[in-house]
Amino acid sequence: MSDSAPRGPRTVPWGRVIQRVLLLVLGLVVFNLLLPQLLSMLKQVPALETIDFRWFVVIFLLEVGAFVAFWELTRVAVPGVSWFVAATSQLAANAAAKVMPGGAMVGGALYYRMLSVSGIPQGQAAAALAATSFISTLVLLSLPAAAILIAALSAPIPQGLLPVALIGTILFAVLFMVALVLARTDKPLLVAGHLIERAVSWAAHRFHKPWHVSTESFIHRRDEVVTALGARWRKAVGVAVLNWLLDYLALFMSLVAVGARPRASLVLLAFASAAVLGMIPITPGGLGFVEIGLSSLLTLSGVPASDAVLATLAYRLFQFWMPIPAGAVAYALFRMRYGKVKDLPQPSPS
Repeated sequence: MSDSAPRGPRTVPWGRVIQRVLLLVLGLVVFNLLLPQLLSMLKQVPALETIDFRWFVVIFLLEVGAFVAFWELTRVAVPGVSWFVAATSQLAANAAAKVMPGGAMVGGALYYRMLSVSGIPQGQAAAALAATSFISTLVLLSLPAAAILIAALSAPIPQGLLPVALIGTILFAVLFMVALVLARTDKPLLVAGHLIERAVSWAAHRFHKPWHVSTESFIHRRDEVVTALGARWRKAVGVAVLNWLLDYLALFMSLVAVGARPRASLVLLAFASAAVLGMIPITPGGLGFVEIGLSSLLTLSGVPASDAVLATLAYRLFQFWMPIPAGAVAYALFRMRYGKVKDLPQPSPS
């Protein structure tokens, strides 16, 4: 059969179109409700000039390190993938998740397609998407437990930066051990799965929706990821921990830059909560949700309100805003090398 054989009419995925339209409308409504508070925060942007420029360099380097760690996570999940593909696909997907309705879903689909277009088999690209998403989320969910442990063992942070480095090292070890436990044993996932299953069941009954999550699905997905990665899963967990740790340290250094001296454990709780808020696909990248939620949580942790707002703005400048143009440049570079990203089918959820 020749390549020029006529093809049937393409079916419009109306379900996906309707879903995205509804998300867009919901996002606009919610963003409009958050807009007054967000505008009030943005009035403090000129105050960023009061921060020593050297702190911006530190925060920038920490965020760059966090991105590089995620590129390495992609390379662990897909052995042999180039740094160019790992970097451009992640940057473009991250930018898309920040500006498009649907957030993580849109970013994940673009990440998968770019890996596929670069020559990665579609099955391997789908496995990479599942592995990186699951391991990264697994580490994120371990942050509150690590924060509680550190809170029980730590004291308020002194003036010097050496204790911060020591706490960062301890935090890395704690997060790594917690993630290893979740990856190797069933009981923690069973407990968490039962709680999530009950919460989803209650919400489905309350809102009359066909929502369903099973505890076994968490165990199954964990086993799939560990099997797919083979002996590399320990390295994947370590790299994912490093990714979140560097991102957290960027927030912590933003607080230090404005003169705040919070407890590391309380900042970690605020950071984890803000990261979860950023995953909610209502406003792109959690815009509004994260700024208001993070500054409020930092205030509750003992940071003066003005410092919390200024630190949040400094952190989001490098964590949210700067990666958007970087993603656009990455996508353009990818297209120059591999051509247009084709409309490949999305990986089916397991």
